[in-house]
Amino acid sequence: MSNILISIQARFRRHKVLASAAIGVVVLAAIIAVIIGRTSKPAQAAPVPLQVDVVFVQQQDVPIYSEWIGTTDGMVNADIRAQVSGYLLRKAYTEGAFVKQGQLLFEIDPKPLQAVLNQAKGDLARSESQVEQAVSQLAQAEAQQAQANSQRAQAQANQRQTQLNVNKYGPLLEQKAVTQQDFDNAFQANDAAKAQVEVANSQIKAATAAVQTAKSAIVAAKAQVQSSQAAVRTAELNLGFTRIFSPIDGIVGIALAQVGDLVNPTSGILTTVSTVDPIKVYFTVSEQEYLDYVKRNPSPADLTAAQKQLELQLFLADGTTYPHTGRFYIADRQVDPKTGAIRMAGVFPNSDNVLRPGQYGRVRAATSTQNGALLVPQRAVSQLQGMYRVAVVGSDNKVTMRTITPGPTVGQMWVIQDGLKAGETVMVDGTQKVTPGAIVKPRPFAGTLTATN
Repeated sequence: MSNILISIQARFRRHKVLASAAIGVVVLAAIIAVIIGRTSKPAQAAPVPLQVDVVFVQQQDVPIYSEWIGTTDGMVNADIRAQVSGYLLRKAYTEGAFVKQGQLLFEIDPKPLQAVLNQAKGDLARSESQVEQAVSQLAQAEAQQAQANSQRAQAQANQRQTQLNVNKYGPLLEQKAVTQQDFDNAFQANDAAKAQVEVANSQIKAATAAVQTAKSAIVAAKAQVQSSQAAVRTAELNLGFTRIFSPIDGIVGIALAQVGDLVNPTSGILTTVSTVDPIKVYFTVSEQEYLDYVKRNPSPADLTAAQKQLELQLFLADGTTYPHTGRFYIADRQVDPKTGAIRMAGVFPNSDNVLRPGQYGRVRAATSTQNGALLVPQRAVSQLQGMYRVAVVGSDNKVTMRTITPGPTVGQMWVIQDGLKAGETVMVDGTQKVTPGAIVKPRPFAGTLTATN
């Protein structure tokens, strides 16, 4: 029995040894497999540098442009109004079309004013007739005056003769050469002659008064003629105002009154005609910009010369550039104290009538020149939280992110005020794809970048 137990214990020990050996073999095989698997993988390749387009920081003299919001307006805007009262008979133009100076626009019913003219002409005819009548009366009065003068002369001659008889008969009567009766007859004849002279004088006074009255009547009649002539001219003028013509060449607006409306001088604007070739563009310049410009051109001659050389560009509401350049026209007399700005106007050719009053756009002009400006493409500049940065590629092709201070834009370029030097290399695109310290493969930018507007 004891031998059996010994045999069983020996077998158990052998099985335990064999199991431990098998486990060790399995573990060893697993370790060998892991080592073989690791050593069998290929080595990971080094990363390829990112290829980027680069440009050199340019340095050159560039014009600095200023830009303002502009509004177009006609060179002349003629408001068409009625100058007489009446019913609008017809509209004789096409709204929004080009009209010539003197072209008929509206017609007011002329019949009432024609009647006024006819009455004024009748009054004039009567006044002229009164003048003729007064002239005739003057002629009669002058004839009567001449006759009275003649009669007085005759009466005076008779009185002188009778006076001679009295003078002659007086001494003869004392000498008893004539009778008392002869003397008395001579004396009475002299008194009668004197009476005739007085009558003639009275007739002359009456005739003179008649002449003066006739002359006054002529003056009054002529004044009435002048008044009647003025009334006729006024009536003719008012009748002419029933036909309303365009005072200028230009574009005519939509009619604000319809046929059949009762219009008068206070009823408002009928329409407006605007001269649009050339056309004005108003824009507002800040007081600071104005002062800077004046300081750069201190004398009146310098300012005038600069204004003549100033070329204006106009960008329309759809983003297109107006094909014609404009010139400076006027500056307002004062700075608006409410806005601190001064109103300017430029003039643009508009032969094809593309521009109309009331359009909005952007006016731009080169107002100064920055010498030795540093330029980089606008697309090379990235903005983050109000900070502007560019990716600078060093001589070792390593990227450095540089914070810069940008200035104005000129064409496709950006003027850099601080943060870069001339000749440095900056990435054109892809600044978001690289990190500081990254190695890149630079290549010259193949596109075209200009610093002209």
